Amino acid sequence: MSFKEYKTNIEENDTAILYLGFDNMHAIKVVKGQTFQTKFGALRLSNLIGKPYGSRIQCPKGYLYVLYPNPELWTQNLPHRTQILYSTDISLVTLQLDLKPGSVVVESGTGSGSLSHAIIRTVAPEGHLYTFEFHEQRAQIAKEEFVEHGVSDFVTVTHKDVCQDGFGLNGIADAVFLDLPRPWDAITSAKQALKKEGGRLCSFSPCIEQVQKTCELLQQLGFEDITSMECLVKNYDVRTINLPIADLGKNNSALSNTCTALDEKKACKEIEEKADSVKIQTETEDLETKEKSEPMDTDLKEKLTSKEKDKSNKAVDKNKLRTDFDLIGKKEEYSFFFKTGVFPQNMPGHTGYLTFCTLYPS
Repeated sequence: MSFKEYKTNIEENDTAILYLGFDNMHAIKVVKGQTFQTKFGALRLSNLIGKPYGSRIQCPKGYLYVLYPNPELWTQNLPHRTQILYSTDISLVTLQLDLKPGSVVVESGTGSGSLSHAIIRTVAPEGHLYTFEFHEQRAQIAKEEFVEHGVSDFVTVTHKDVCQDGFGLNGIADAVFLDLPRPWDAITSAKQALKKEGGRLCSFSPCIEQVQKTCELLQQLGFEDITSMECLVKNYDVRTINLPIADLGKNNSALSNTCTALDEKKACKEIEEKADSVKIQTETEDLETKEKSEPMDTDLKEKLTSKEKDKSNKAVDKNKLRTDFDLIGKKEEYSFFFKTGVFPQNMPGHTGYLTFCTLYPS
């Protein structure tokens, strides 16, 4: 199977995503004869072979869907070897580094391969990713995953400590991404890896002190447009609220005033509707009388007729606006309906700061 192109049917040894719910997914390897346990019971993987991706599979106590893997789904289900970047930060990195098919990217470190898969999908088929990892076992596992996922032609994995030894690349990269505890030790080497025409650099750091030290060195080395960002998802709790108007008794002045106001509003509305109707009818009769007395130009007649229709439509729209309150709420005789959107005061989810900068041609 391959992350770079889609295929219709499930084959043996494919990596597939089992979707049991919004927050319940599993990445599996389809091996003939094996069984995978889910909350809906046992799933025989042999039964998946030959079925189309996206199929609904019945289990003993429910059903699930088999999805084709993409970088976003893989990020949510990959085996964690390190802390990873999620789609929120990955999308910002892809945008700010101006990645596109044909781009050459240098990355350190590889980690669990979350960002790597997204970069490969973006730069393929003409581009290439050079990714570096100082931990030998993690580098080897990442290399095996890239082969298994069919994207090994677009990525070169190197076991190397770039903070100490540098990248060893000169003038080949359009962009460099650093996810290191001491990114300032690799910035000089990253500058050498960028093309002579210039390029973009991004550094990911969880602490603001790391960001400050990195920005100071970037400025000294001639990088410009230095910007640090934090990208967080804000989830709103949207609800429909029914706010009743209190009935405090028969002699409640507030309720009486409300009812009186509603009656007056209804009466005014009826008067306006009758006035508009009489006006349109009078204009129509005048037009018919004028047509009988003297011939009228066809174009002028069409313009007048169109004008009457517009007036009539405006009258209908005006009445509609008086009764519909979709943007704010909807008021009935004794209650008021409206939407609320509330977000939590404490927002979990801080991952780190993304620092972007540009190296212009010297």
